Amino acid sequence: MKQPRFLIAVAVALFAGQCTWLLDAPLLVEIASEFDISVAVAGQVASANFAAWAISVVISGPLSDSFGRRPVALLGLSLLCIGALASSFALNLPNLLATRVISGLGGGMIPPNSMAAVADVVSPHRRAHTVGRLMAFNTMASVIGIPFLALLAQFGGWRLPFLVIGVVMALVLVLNWFWFPRTESPGSRSLSVFSRYRELLSIPIFRTAFAVNLTQRMAFFGLSGYLAAYLIDTYDISLAQVAIPLAVVGVGRVIGSYFAGPVGNRSDRMTVISVASLTGGAVALLLLSIDIQMWSVVGLATVSVGLLSIGWPVFMTFGTEVSDRSKATAVGLLGASNQVSGVCGAGIGGVLLASFGFPGIGYLCLTTVAVSSVISAFFMRESKAAEKFTAD
Repeated sequence: MKQPRFLIAVAVALFAGQCTWLLDAPLLVEIASEFDISVAVAGQVASANFAAWAISVVISGPLSDSFGRRPVALLGLSLLCIGALASSFALNLPNLLATRVISGLGGGMIPPNSMAAVADVVSPHRRAHTVGRLMAFNTMASVIGIPFLALLAQFGGWRLPFLVIGVVMALVLVLNWFWFPRTESPGSRSLSVFSRYRELLSIPIFRTAFAVNLTQRMAFFGLSGYLAAYLIDTYDISLAQVAIPLAVVGVGRVIGSYFAGPVGNRSDRMTVISVASLTGGAVALLLLSIDIQMWSVVGLATVSVGLLSIGWPVFMTFGTEVSDRSKATAVGLLGASNQVSGVCGAGIGGVLLASFGFPGIGYLCLTTVAVSSVISAFFMRESKAAEKFTAD
């Protein structure tokens, strides 16, 4: 196996899968218009996709660990391709909901399986750096991929982006067919979902890592989820005008993911992540609480999102380090914590927004990263205890 080819195949699969996952949002107005429904009803298309993705990301880890990385990669990419192409020909809303469920089931297989495959073939001292680069490339989907697909929709209608991404997924499938390694899985051939999760959750440092990631990502999703509304409400700009500021903020996410590589190889990585997240939470509270020029807000948001993006790739790498033969299950479980934090960030953020205005979102960000820092202290203590136990 040629490792560079394999990493390229994984990178394009992650990028294309992320584009497919995020594609619904810019198309909802046109979908609602064609099917003569409200935008709120059309939004259920995205909900169906996200729900299927959340289920798949939990199940696909044990599938990958039990039956091998290659079959899961090809199955996930096939479902993504079929779902996208079928979406472009959907005759009504139920058809579109069904095709987006197919896409979600396929898309949820890609991240945990890909990260586990990378952990299988990349040496431990290069693993954090490699994962950080892959995640940085993956996040470029929100900066480049989605704006490009939205532009296609403006000229060719909402079906064209689905058709284009379906063709792209077919090409990605071919690429992975030839470049994804054919090694056999060392795990059991039985689908031991609950036993794998039970084994992982019995590890104290994995439980604390799960909790740290959950709380930090609540801050990330809280800021990311309400930033557009804050800019529109505060500076009286349109939805089209907010696209460029959001793309700029997306660059911060790319940079943060990239720097996760060097951070992940440090012995004091948990301290660095805690300081970065606390700073990111404080900056989030600041930008949502003071009256400053819009592009200053965008600059601060870029810094905040970048700092809050460092931890996630590091925790994925950590999950592969402690999970032995359940690497994909570990990444999938951490991925599920992302889904939960997204729901909590949006839900709690909404309550705080109604009670305190947009500064309430800042309070959420700072509080959750403060909680994550407290948990991190226990994380480091448990880690040192585990190292001492191993040495003894």
